[in-house]
Amino acid sequence: MRILLVGDVFGENGQKCVERLVPRLRERLALDFVVVNGENAARGLGIYDKQVRSLLKHGTDAITLGNHALRQKEVFPVLNDETVPIVRPANLQRLAPGRGMVFVDAIDAASGAKVEVAVLNLMGSLYLDVGQSAFDIVDELVEQALRRTPSLLVDMHAEATSEKVAMGIHLDGRATAVVGTHTHVQTSDARILPGGTAYVTDLGMSGPHLGSVIGVRSDIIIKRFMRGIGDRFVPATEGVQLEGVVVDLDAATGRATAIEAIRIPDEPGL
Repeated sequence: MRILLVGDVFGENGQKCVERLVPRLRERLALDFVVVNGENAARGLGIYDKQVRSLLKHGTDAITLGNHALRQKEVFPVLNDETVPIVRPANLQRLAPGRGMVFVDAIDAASGAKVEVAVLNLMGSLYLDVGQSAFDIVDELVEQALRRTPSLLVDMHAEATSEKVAMGIHLDGRATAVVGTHTHVQTSDARILPGGTAYVTDLGMSGPHLGSVIGVRSDIIIKRFMRGIGDRFVPATEGVQLEGVVVDLDAATGRATAIEAIRIPDEPGL
């Protein structure tokens, strides 16, 4: 079985890039399942209802979020709708809208069998506002997932590299994949851990990379750093590309067999 995990979608340009490329990649790479982090789709701050539905319409099977999950109040009903495969960090405040884990059916093209995939969203504690540490709740959630399926994908949305690496090692042999999001810079450490878990510290960003500081127009960010003056963030528009990883797994055991980082420009014909 082959899965694509896509790094943080930034702005409308990032959204449109993912929507154009994912259907093509599903065919070209023989993908069976696609997870997209939509944390920054709404001009960098959360996600709108219409963006959720559009991403799902264009080849995405599940959407994860992060520290901006609750920025757009209009998305609250969608987060609470159990028929919509979207998750926010499971370790937000207990009464926050939404849920932290979903189960989604997929078809393993190699065998033709239906496979249930668990998608779990967590968030780091360092420099981010969480209700409790992800490490306090993850074992119970993983046990819940594994009672239903061996195929478990974990999006660890965190600022600190140490938390992501630690979570990957902690879940090695239990999760199919542990992938980091949030920093918008793709890391070069994609690998299979000893227990069979695919890991990468950050998937990267699906959005504008030219004239951009992690998605925002570079002139705005440089002005902030040089003069201490903060203007409203405006997404950049050039050099848009999709970033993420492709993971191969044995659907019977849930163990990953390969992981490869990808960077694909949003250009005609690709």
